[in-house]
Amino acid sequence: MSKRVIRFVSALPPIITCRHTLLVAVLAGFCAATSAVAQTPPLSAQTQQFVKYAQPLLAITHIRVIDGTGTAAKENQTVLLRDGLIAAVGKHVKLPKNATVIDGSGQTLIPGLVGMHDHMFYPAPKVNPEAKEAIYPEQASSFPKLYLAGGVTTIRTTGSTEPYTDLELKKAIDAGKIPGPKMHTTGPYLEGKGSFTPQMHELVDAADATATVNYWIGEGATSFKAYMHITRAELSAAIAAAHAQHIKVTGHLCTIGFTEAADLGIDDLEHGLPVDTEFTAGKQSDVCPDTKLAVANLATISVDDPRIQQLIRHLVAKHVAVTSTLPVFETFVPGRAPVDARVLDAMLPETRVEYLKGRDKIAGIKDSPWVKVFKLEEDFEHAFVQQGGTLLAGLDPTGFGGVIAGYGDQHEVELLVEAGFTPLQAIQIATLNGARFMGEEKNIGSIDIGKAADLVLIDGNPATNIKDIENVALVFKDGVGYDPAKLVKAANGTVGLR
Repeated sequence: MSKRVIRFVSALPPIITCRHTLLVAVLAGFCAATSAVAQTPPLSAQTQQFVKYAQPLLAITHIRVIDGTGTAAKENQTVLLRDGLIAAVGKHVKLPKNATVIDGSGQTLIPGLVGMHDHMFYPAPKVNPEAKEAIYPEQASSFPKLYLAGGVTTIRTTGSTEPYTDLELKKAIDAGKIPGPKMHTTGPYLEGKGSFTPQMHELVDAADATATVNYWIGEGATSFKAYMHITRAELSAAIAAAHAQHIKVTGHLCTIGFTEAADLGIDDLEHGLPVDTEFTAGKQSDVCPDTKLAVANLATISVDDPRIQQLIRHLVAKHVAVTSTLPVFETFVPGRAPVDARVLDAMLPETRVEYLKGRDKIAGIKDSPWVKVFKLEEDFEHAFVQQGGTLLAGLDPTGFGGVIAGYGDQHEVELLVEAGFTPLQAIQIATLNGARFMGEEKNIGSIDIGKAADLVLIDGNPATNIKDIENVALVFKDGVGYDPAKLVKAANGTVGLR
């Protein structure tokens, strides 16, 4: 955008500035467009090496469009991108003479995925998860590339072991210095006494919870995640402090059941039933029971159990979302998770060896409760949505290392289809639902005029074969087309190290 236009916008009197709530539609559209262009920084040489298209005017023609709203795919569409925004969508879009044209014949365009449980860390190999030596190093080099290559254009980090690193990564990506997704950075875990990793601060009391939340909001955190050993008093204080500044709190809980957490005002619950301990016999307040016993107990319950149905009704009534992380749970089911060559290639050789050992160990477990618990969680998520619940999608790259940035996000969509959702519903859960939850639906989450051109070009048709979602040909973020193959090549062999 020219300096003359920038000066014009900045010179507008206060009554008609871009932030004024009484703007007429035309001026609002002008301000949104100029703001988007003004905020797009020049890309560094480091980032440009992964870019295939950077022209300000792009047209994707003859393309199948899945817009992220759950509606049927539209065939033979043209999508026009101008200055990082979606400028037009339809069958009869007139192409400007100076537009660069991409022929999308045989391909599908979907919104960029919005990963809602997408950490920037990953389990280090050769650590004992039963002892306080489990370490989760930041994958500050590989994961931004792999998320973007997988079609994930926005993430919520949903808990951080290195919050300052996440915040600095966000700054570097936003400044165009490195390639990666747009980041909504969650603060450090809000954990109570009993953490299994030394990377987590253990809250002392409710006052500590309040102070921690307030401090990290000041540092730039845009959400918080309560963790397994937090007490009701600490969680209540954290929620109050966050909500006072219009920030949401989610949780991977154990000491507190889902019903209690909903009554305390939590906004979101991670993972679903496998971490909800309220159905465990003898559960004591503010005490995390044996998680293995809790999972074994869940294996005896079906989704039709009146207690599960009551929980669903309660969460829906309280407007509490649930984040699906089926890929990480699938790795706990003996022989269940597919061996993906792409995932193995991404790993540090030592990490690959340790992952395959862990996989073999799990494969040898007889009568694992996870066979039934995994199916229960799929049924729960489907029933939750059918009854009006808001389901979000993520991957959670933890466990014993079988889930990796980008690839896991794609597989999450595939597993949602297995759980009973149509491909179009699954894509909506993984795109527009996350955008809406974060209050970003006016900017991202669906293919609509005026929104950021965050798009994924796919070889094939995921509306009829959801596995085609893995065939990413191009990823657009703010209208810049990234080459996924180059991003993957730069990251391969490093996951587990950096």
